[in-house]
Amino acid sequence: MPSLLKPAAFVFLIFGSLATLDSLKPDAAAQPAPARPVPPKIQVAVLLDVSNSMDGLIEQAKAQLWNMVSVMGRAQCGGVPPAIEIALYEYGRPANGVKDGYIRQINAFTSDLDQVSQNLFGLQTSGGDEYCGHVMYTSLTQLGWDAAPSSYKVIFIAGNEDFLQGSVSWTSACTEAKRKGVIVNTIYCGDKLLGIREHWKLGSECGGGSYTHINQDATIEDIPTPYDSTLFVLNDRLNGTYIAYGASGYINFEKQAKVDQLNMGMNKSVAAKRVAVKGNSQVYGNSSWDLVDATRSDSLYIAKVDLATLPDSLKNKSRTELQQIVKAKQGERSLIQQEIAVLNTKRDAYIAANKGKTAPPEGQTLESEIERIIKEQARRFNLIIR
Repeated sequence: MPSLLKPAAFVFLIFGSLATLDSLKPDAAAQPAPARPVPPKIQVAVLLDVSNSMDGLIEQAKAQLWNMVSVMGRAQCGGVPPAIEIALYEYGRPANGVKDGYIRQINAFTSDLDQVSQNLFGLQTSGGDEYCGHVMYTSLTQLGWDAAPSSYKVIFIAGNEDFLQGSVSWTSACTEAKRKGVIVNTIYCGDKLLGIREHWKLGSECGGGSYTHINQDATIEDIPTPYDSTLFVLNDRLNGTYIAYGASGYINFEKQAKVDQLNMGMNKSVAAKRVAVKGNSQVYGNSSWDLVDATRSDSLYIAKVDLATLPDSLKNKSRTELQQIVKAKQGERSLIQQEIAVLNTKRDAYIAANKGKTAPPEGQTLESEIERIIKEQARRFNLIIR
């Protein structure tokens, strides 16, 4: 007759088995950390006609960049701000060659806003044929469009003359746009009905885009405000918080100041909008050359940076000393950016209250139309613009 287990042995067997099973469970401490949510992405390709009649369009493009980025920078998707990338193409320049459709990529998708602005200021007009279908197709096949259907991917093509010129059909571009989930918006420089007769409304059929028209020769409205001079002082202080590093660090540091000057040369309103964007760390970042931004992205970066590439005043600092200096600059920058945000809100309210008092509006502009279109289309991607 088999022996029976004593009560104490039975209890030990049960709890011992449970302990063995528990030991086979994954260690909670060894579990991988929850993945950070992937930020939503906004990719914008701006295609500009640079033929002889488009000087006004280029001037508006220089000015509208900061307003466009500011609008996109206020977007949120589930509380997460989007990553913003901008590409720029010119078309209609004979020097670019007929084989390439008189097209040139000025920059691929980038978050380097200083570079995009500098590139816009480098555009010049020249007589030529404007092949809209070709430049659309080129941008759609050449750029690294994000594959996620949740990303807001958009083309703005602006110009005049007949939309159907060139050997590459706009329908080929539309097919590619729909395949990649890219919205195409056409902006005719001139009369709305003339733009329709010149087939600019056809391109807006790509991916649920829109057709609109602008007065490309409208002057950029410059409304002085009581907050401008303080914003520019804050901008100078903000520039003082950057610490250049790496082979191209000093070049980019100098570029930042140069782009400030270029925008100030247009008018104070454009310069103030640039300062507002620089005050938003979510959209204006320079981790590739600024040690403060690099450390914000990677808290251990100071241990990796090549000290020989730092400014002379910092080359002989210990990494501990450098950490303290960067931390102080981070705090200083954060406070300055908070001041900029407060002043910019007051400035916007002042402009809203005084807009149109000095002169009647000159019609739709590149800035006003791009802002309107982005606000309308962003909602399709659950992007809430505050």
